[in-house]
Amino acid sequence: MLPLCVLRLRAWSPRLGRFLRYSTSSDLPVIQLPVRTQQFLQRQEKKRAEGVQAPRAGRLLISTRRRELNQFSGETCGQWEQPPLVSRGWKHREAWGDYFTITRQREERPWPETEETFQSLSLDPRLLSALELLSITTPTWIQKQTIPALLMGKNVLCASETGSGKTLAYLLPVLHRLLTHDCHASPDPQSLILVPSRELGVQVTSVAKRLCTQIGLRVRFVGGGHGRKAIEMQFRGDPLDVLVATPGALLKSLKWGKVSLLDLHYIVLDEADTLFDDTFCELIEGILTQTQIASRPSDLQGLGRKAQLAVIGATFPRGVSKVLNKVTDLGSIETIKSKRLHFLMPHVQQVFKKLKGQDKMAELLELLKTHVAEKPGRGILVFCNSSSTVNWLGYMLDDHGIKHARLQGQMPADMRSGIFVTFQKAQFDVLVCTDIASRGLDSLRVDTVVNYDFPLTLADYLHRAGRVGRVGSESKGVVVSFVTHAWDVELVQKIETSARKRSSLPGLESRIRDPVKSDDVIKEEQQTSSRNV
Repeated sequence: MLPLCVLRLRAWSPRLGRFLRYSTSSDLPVIQLPVRTQQFLQRQEKKRAEGVQAPRAGRLLISTRRRELNQFSGETCGQWEQPPLVSRGWKHREAWGDYFTITRQREERPWPETEETFQSLSLDPRLLSALELLSITTPTWIQKQTIPALLMGKNVLCASETGSGKTLAYLLPVLHRLLTHDCHASPDPQSLILVPSRELGVQVTSVAKRLCTQIGLRVRFVGGGHGRKAIEMQFRGDPLDVLVATPGALLKSLKWGKVSLLDLHYIVLDEADTLFDDTFCELIEGILTQTQIASRPSDLQGLGRKAQLAVIGATFPRGVSKVLNKVTDLGSIETIKSKRLHFLMPHVQQVFKKLKGQDKMAELLELLKTHVAEKPGRGILVFCNSSSTVNWLGYMLDDHGIKHARLQGQMPADMRSGIFVTFQKAQFDVLVCTDIASRGLDSLRVDTVVNYDFPLTLADYLHRAGRVGRVGSESKGVVVSFVTHAWDVELVQKIETSARKRSSLPGLESRIRDPVKSDDVIKEEQQTSSRNV
């Protein structure tokens, strides 16, 4: 039995009629109510006394099927406060089928406006004419910041969001120096651009050639996968101004004596966060040790001149300090980074679905069929974490009659070449790929990104999501992520927390740090110091 309390009411209440009992000791009716009912009535009376509640401010930021977890853009969360998360319980088996959406807060990419033209950046007139022929007149924010620093002879680390125009930010100063300085004709390259993949190398070479054909400079790309004879053939013929290369192919060429880096004016490391990871780090170190990197602008002049360095990326490279400290003074590197670096893109809708592994294929098929019906001609990228998954998924799409192509790192070079180019030309709409397609590739026709396998790191997520909503894209862009494993959930919780707090993603580097010394280095320094004493 619930404890009872007694209230004397002046009027009859039909809602409480079932609790009504008359007392023989009083003229007034006595209603006996359970305590919980009384507390409920008190709460309702308090709400009425407080008046009408104001509507929640702003547009919807986080949309969920559980309305109590929705968040509006006008709502704030303290720096040390942990917001309620939809994904908090996603490690439990009952969470299958749950989802939430980070909605689009802007219609366009939030770049700082710039009213200046390339003519205000003191570039060579011949280069300005080449830009005008390509209908490129207004620099982006990152180009406006990076180009003057490079023209002044500074070593630069440029970190900005994907699709912000970083290629021209470093390419225009490179071409300007070749045009304005007395660079003698040589079979060895005057400028070197290192890229992590053949696909990005082909793209950068294409952009450079469109400019260089107008100003009389020579560009060449050297990539691996074709054997020694094919690589050696690339270094025969006319003198070379700009060399675009992958690290493996270039290092082999250096060992074979087919190229020298002693005449370099510029060295550019594009998509540096990938070049400095464990896959390429030793190769990059081997290449940089065969170059001479300037530590100050005066090193760029005279007979003993050295090469100017530009490090470019969409996320801050972790291993940059360890490698560059061996070839140049870290204090000579000026860092230029966007204020929105490592933030989620506010102009791209991002959907997260908690699915069983066995349900992902059906979900993908439904999404692709809807996409083909509602958005014909728009590209869609389906990302997987391994080459084997790409191949398996391709076989499944073949069985369902969905036209697509595959792109993964284990393909022979002859098969890989041209796949992304044909995708850009809209010969097919669906590309199933690994992260090889997430770094730096121009994807203006991509409308949707699907993370069939959730990425392994937050940096990988930013790069994949950056394939949509790029500068010049006609589509607003959507990212759909399938979340299956417990480690996926941990990353999603960090993403959701950052979205609700409107903060950058955690754990990503934001500046160059002094490299941590190993125990062997510390011991050697101590022995040297004791001998000097």
